[in-house]
Amino acid sequence: MFTRRGVIKAVDGVSFDLSPGETLGIVGESGSGKSTLALSIMRQVPRPTARIVGGSILLEGQDLLALSEARMRALRGSRISMILQDPQASLNPVFTIGSQVSDVIAAHTGHARPPAVWQRAVQALKRVRIPEPERRMLNFPHQMSGGMKQRVVGAMTLWGGPRVLIADEPTTALDATIQAQYLRLLKDLQQAAGTAIVFITHDLGIVARMCDRVAVMYAGRIVEQASAADLLEHPRHPYTRALLASVPRMSGPIDELRPIDGQPPDLAALPVGCHFAPRCPLADEQCASVYPATSVCGDEHLVACWHADAVGNRR
Repeated sequence: MFTRRGVIKAVDGVSFDLSPGETLGIVGESGSGKSTLALSIMRQVPRPTARIVGGSILLEGQDLLALSEARMRALRGSRISMILQDPQASLNPVFTIGSQVSDVIAAHTGHARPPAVWQRAVQALKRVRIPEPERRMLNFPHQMSGGMKQRVVGAMTLWGGPRVLIADEPTTALDATIQAQYLRLLKDLQQAAGTAIVFITHDLGIVARMCDRVAVMYAGRIVEQASAADLLEHPRHPYTRALLASVPRMSGPIDELRPIDGQPPDLAALPVGCHFAPRCPLADEQCASVYPATSVCGDEHLVACWHADAVGNRR
C-alpha cells in the first residue's frame, strides 16, 4: 500500500500451497491482511494505492501475475472465484436476480443472454438449492433473505466450476442455522467438483468444521501453518494460543475468557523483531530485535517464533 505515511506491506512474504478438494483456513484479527491476501490472489487490490510488487501466484502452473488484465478477467469466475462477506454489497439492487446471474454467465460464454443462458442461470440457482429458482429469477435482491442472497452470490461464483474458490467470511451476516446450512452446501459442492477452497474467517469453530489446514496471519505475515487438528490441539505460536484462549467456552465460567492484551501493530511502524513481541508474554531481547525464521515443528507444522518449543510444552 502506497500511502502518505510511506509504503505499508499489508501482505508480506505469504506463501502456501493448495491441493484439489482441500480447504485452507486463513485466520487472524481484523487488519492482519486476510482480505488483502484474497484480493491479491484475484488481482483486484484497489489501485493505485495498493500494488503487487513481487512474488508469484501459480494456478495449475500458470502465474496469474504474468497475465494481461483481459486474460485475468476471463479466468475470474471460471477457474478462480471469490465470495465476499456481504451479499447485499455484491448484488445490484435495481436489477433482478435472473438478470445478474445471466449477465455473469453471458460475460464468460460470449452470448448476449439468449434463452439458453437464462436456463443455465436457473440451473446455477438450483445447484445451490434455492427453491423455485424460476420464480426467484424474477425477484430483486431486497425480496430475498440474507441466506438466500448469499446463495445467489454462490451461484454466480460457482456456476463455471472454478478450480479455486476464495470465501472471504461468507457466513458473517448469517444466523447460526442458516450458517450451518450454507457451510454444508459449500462442502457438498466442493466434494462434487473437487474445488479447492481458501476460507477466510474469524470463527475458529468454522475452522474446526470446514478446514483441512489452517494458516494464522498477523501483521501481514503467516506466523503458523498446520493441519487444522494439529493447530487447534497443539498451537506453537503465542498468538495462535492467545486466539484460541480468547474463544468463549460453554463448559467453563465466563471469567475464564482471556482477551489478547494490547492492540494490533501499526503496519506503517512495525517493530524491528517479531511483530507480536509487544503483546507476547514470552518476548525477550531476541524477539524484540530479530524476526524469527519459519521452522518446522512436527509433521508439516510451520511456525515463526523463537519460543515455539516453550509454547508447545505449555498446557
